[in-house]
Amino acid sequence: MSGQQIDTLIVGSGFAGLGAAVRLDEAGRRDWLMLEKADTLGGTWRDNTYPGCACDVESHLYSFSFFPNDDWTRTFARQAEIRSYLEDVADHYRLRGRIRFGAHVTGAEWDGRCWDVRLADGSVLRARYVIFGTGALHEPAVPEIDGLDRFAGTAFHSARWPRGADLRGKRVAVIGTGASAIQFVPAVAPVAEHLTLFQRTAPWVLPKPDKPIRDRTRRAFRRVPGLRAGYRAALYWRHEAMVLGFLHPRVMRIAERVARLYLRRVFAGDPELRRAVTPDFTMGCKRVLMSNDYYPALRRDDVAVETAGIERITEHGVVTTDGVLHEVDTIVFGTGFRVGEGLERMAITGRDGVKLSEVWRDGAQAFHGTTIAGFPNLFTVVGPNTGLGHSSMVLMIESQLNYVLDAMALVDRNRAVAIDTRADVQDEHNAELQRRLGAAVWGSGGCASWYLDRHGRNRTLWPGSTFAFRNRTRRVDPAAHELVA
Repeated sequence: MSGQQIDTLIVGSGFAGLGAAVRLDEAGRRDWLMLEKADTLGGTWRDNTYPGCACDVESHLYSFSFFPNDDWTRTFARQAEIRSYLEDVADHYRLRGRIRFGAHVTGAEWDGRCWDVRLADGSVLRARYVIFGTGALHEPAVPEIDGLDRFAGTAFHSARWPRGADLRGKRVAVIGTGASAIQFVPAVAPVAEHLTLFQRTAPWVLPKPDKPIRDRTRRAFRRVPGLRAGYRAALYWRHEAMVLGFLHPRVMRIAERVARLYLRRVFAGDPELRRAVTPDFTMGCKRVLMSNDYYPALRRDDVAVETAGIERITEHGVVTTDGVLHEVDTIVFGTGFRVGEGLERMAITGRDGVKLSEVWRDGAQAFHGTTIAGFPNLFTVVGPNTGLGHSSMVLMIESQLNYVLDAMALVDRNRAVAIDTRADVQDEHNAELQRRLGAAVWGSGGCASWYLDRHGRNRTLWPGSTFAFRNRTRRVDPAAHELVA
């Protein structure tokens, strides 16, 4: 397929990539090809198959507005059901015939009129537009711990859970206490001989209002006009109200009181363990987690919470800074992802030979998280500063796709070759974002989180409501861009 010419290449087949494909077709832009490095679609909901994997946003909000699902079986869908939903999207809109699986993009270069996109197999595809829908949470982060290579047991990251892994009767070490760990720890603890949770920082955890959606409710969603849409709207505005707590940390104290009451109730008979799992930073500074079974799992006799730091790993286990060897058979890393590093690792070269890795050397930034100055006709869906702490990322994806389609239409109307963002406008935009982020809980809450880059700047989150972002991305402002003739 070397040298194949296509109008638009879409990279990635998760929510962002599939959404882009649907919207392109609806706009009459059917000359597109989707590149997926794996052999099936689904993005993060394909990759993460660990026990207990589920979404922390309600199903009816964590789905496309243009493809509602009346038949979600739980308030908060689990991994398999979300994966199935994405498969249904691909089938309903007949996308599969234009997805090239096993196509690993390694780089792209702008030649003045098109992008030459290189794949790992050596082939090159030429495209007028490139939409990266690779997401922020797909490169597992495994900490560099001395001795890990000498460990005699099994070690893996939660996002690479081995198929058929059997932890029954095993002594298991879990390193990390983030969103994945609080889901798989309750699933692993009952079958393991013993589980030791190595906690560097205790997360804030709220009860999760999850329950099955009854058959009669699903029937009502199908039969009563406007019921499902009204339910989604109610969820939407409830989540939007939550953003106030993140932007004004004093408001977050209300939710923090709820979390402390939850802690006191679950650990009523074990004040020492309660102290160990009580966070020492403002709620919201790190991702707020939800679970009904994480805290009860920590109270089990065969589970230990270890707060001493990890010094090294030996052939037989984990040695903490107090000199204790914790003998284990299996190590599971729940240590999250290398946020936003996917594009930086590709060899992407824009106008005048500028390399994205150099442009982003001091931190990733874009304009509305979607366009990058110096990289014409290249779009990043779920790009820098589009993440949320309070609502559904699908809402942000749909807003960005509005922007992408409008940018393409602007190029067509003006019979231009490409659209490029003005560097001064992008710089001003990101300076504003950083001012707002610094005053929000993520910058003032007293924690170090994966939201922050190595320079301490928040390159991940959007500091506002989803409707404010939707308004900003509804139309492209021609004055913010340059049309390339």
